[in-house]
Amino acid sequence: MKRKLLLLSLLGHIVSCSQSPENEGPIYLDVDKPVEERVEDALARMTLEEKVKMTHAQSKFSSPGVPRLGIPEVWCTDGPHGIRPEVYWDDWDMAGWTNDSCTVFPALTALAATWNEDLSHLYGISIGEEAKYRNKSVLLGPGVNICRFPLLGRNFEYMGEDPYLASRLAVPYVKGVQEKGVAACVKHFAINNNETNRVTTNCNVDERTLHEIYLPAFKAAVQEGDAWAIMGSYNQYKGQWNCHNDLLLNDILKRKWKFDGVVISDWGGVHDTEQAVKNGLDLEMGTWTNGLDRSMSNAYENYFLAKPYYEGIRSGKYGTGELDDKCRRILRMIFRTTMAKERYWGRFTCPEHDQAAYEIGAESIVLLKNDGLLPLQVKKGQKVLVVGENAIKKMSVGGGSSSLKAQHEIVPIEGIRAELEGKAEVLFERGYKGDVTGVYNRVVTGQNLSESRSEDDLIRDAVEAARKADFVIFIGGLNKATFQDCEGRDRVEYNLPYNQDKVIEALAEANDKLVVVNISGSPVGMPWADKVPAILQSWYLGSEAGICLADVLVGKVNPSGKLPFSYPKVYSDCPIRTERQYPGLLEGRTGGVESYDVPIYDIYYDEGIFVGYRWYEAQNIEPQFAFGHGLSYTTFEISEIHSDKESFRKDGQITITVNVKNTGKVAGSEVVQLYIQDMEASVERPKKELKGFHKVYLEPGESKEVNFIIDVSHLSFYDPETHSWKAEPGSFVAHVGSGSDKIRQTLIFGLK
Repeated sequence: MKRKLLLLSLLGHIVSCSQSPENEGPIYLDVDKPVEERVEDALARMTLEEKVKMTHAQSKFSSPGVPRLGIPEVWCTDGPHGIRPEVYWDDWDMAGWTNDSCTVFPALTALAATWNEDLSHLYGISIGEEAKYRNKSVLLGPGVNICRFPLLGRNFEYMGEDPYLASRLAVPYVKGVQEKGVAACVKHFAINNNETNRVTTNCNVDERTLHEIYLPAFKAAVQEGDAWAIMGSYNQYKGQWNCHNDLLLNDILKRKWKFDGVVISDWGGVHDTEQAVKNGLDLEMGTWTNGLDRSMSNAYENYFLAKPYYEGIRSGKYGTGELDDKCRRILRMIFRTTMAKERYWGRFTCPEHDQAAYEIGAESIVLLKNDGLLPLQVKKGQKVLVVGENAIKKMSVGGGSSSLKAQHEIVPIEGIRAELEGKAEVLFERGYKGDVTGVYNRVVTGQNLSESRSEDDLIRDAVEAARKADFVIFIGGLNKATFQDCEGRDRVEYNLPYNQDKVIEALAEANDKLVVVNISGSPVGMPWADKVPAILQSWYLGSEAGICLADVLVGKVNPSGKLPFSYPKVYSDCPIRTERQYPGLLEGRTGGVESYDVPIYDIYYDEGIFVGYRWYEAQNIEPQFAFGHGLSYTTFEISEIHSDKESFRKDGQITITVNVKNTGKVAGSEVVQLYIQDMEASVERPKKELKGFHKVYLEPGESKEVNFIIDVSHLSFYDPETHSWKAEPGSFVAHVGSGSDKIRQTLIFGLK
């Protein structure tokens, strides 16, 4: 007897299936059969109407299966750093369930700041288990769009400014999620680098920049991570919407990269039936997003890939080849997830996931500056003043589609008070008033953040308290309100909002033992950086945020995070300076989040490949804090660089080795970073580009060798004339250090 998979419908009834004359039952139910055989068997049994139904949504977050054949629905969920609470069938608002409060993991910018591939895999496994427990087929993440400029509202959901770093962290995340039987849906494909006017943007990017900067993380997720789903983006490329873009989806993704998964539209990102049929889209979600006031009756049947598609096939306008390909991909994903041979088990809001969130969060915090004040040496009976709204504000709610309902969220002041209980008196002053709402899509934090004091009174009260305190910790930054770190709108200023710069400068004058903790998902201006002795960059750290921060402040955790993007001193230092590069950059950015009733804006990526540190180094601009920067409570020495050969051929490799030693008095981790420089390029190339990194833990006095294996891919640039990668013979320089601006060792080698 063949082992069969028993399927139950959502109503709990046993599904009856027609019998195949060749065997005891349908092949697609036989989990021992290869997936492709199961796909073809199921496809052959489906009617035209059933096939078309599979290619479009039936609710806000689900698409139909085939009930007659026992093929289940596909259920998607946001988001990249936690499982979204259940929403109404046809609306974005929370449905009011009482058992859908999740573990909130650190935002992906924080994951990027760990520079730790093992933690990325742990992240994927943990969030995959949470999605599986909630019976989700597809997790809408990770986001791997490049942080092109500091004001991008969704920077906090992405993995920084460098394509190599994003690639290396995306792969283990995807693998971890899918090891739990949930499809990772990598987003947003592609060149989705602004939120304001995101649905009316046509991106003009040269081919080399596209392949060197904006596609590598997607390519790695597909070819190395074996991602089962990709989400298209709202914007256009070369005048075609990216949810049905022939060049991106058919030519690059499916033909060149051999992607065999499902292309899912972003919600409301489909515009035309014919293009959706022919240009690579497989599953349409969210068009006419609430199904009520923005659609005709029976909205889902009138999606572009619904009734118009069915009638187009019946009339002979469209063939069935594209439809069968779409259904094969959807069935393949179902047989990899809900109907897989392996029976995956989920876990939800468990101690193991809290621990994972803690480990990722604690390792992500970046020590930007320290004149000896940290770790805090607090004596019994001393007073520690905490100032700033972000010390008390819950950050899980807000930010757009990644808004979450936390099972618990420990805010910074709670973590600090717990840590210093019995040692010091912890006082609080607000200092400034920012966002007091605490509500998004009917998810509420339950906090009362109302404030009646004026701005001047808030500053005065904070300064008076600071003069009497032994230590002052300012905890501010951005939040996840509109025009901050939030989907749908970009930021409108580079410096801190709510007059926080004024607060920090006043505190610095009142007390010279001031620690500034910036919580954000994006770079911010720090005009006061030279006036304060210690600066920590924290992030949206999720459920365990307060404990993570407290443990770093007092030295229980030695900070080891590194910046995943550069912090320019002023916005005018950035590569994105003109309205041609970003319409409305300087003023008048009024385009709606989902409004198509405004003109298409052409955005020109005139900076080309010079994004982030590539730009600052090419222009000889010193940033406030460089890409890859991050200090420690100990010190490290990188020395003794050497290679196993002086040059190598294109079909070979070269190994470069350095020694790293902990020269301080406490244990800690260093991220040893490798950058490559092409000395003889025939085209313009950056001064150096990240091509390797290793995070190394060392006890005091301990040394380890770190090896970097370099092959021709690390030396190549994209040649638009041949539409391929090219490595030119000549001399290259390996730069090894602890940050893009902290190179400790160099070595010249050759490519024959």
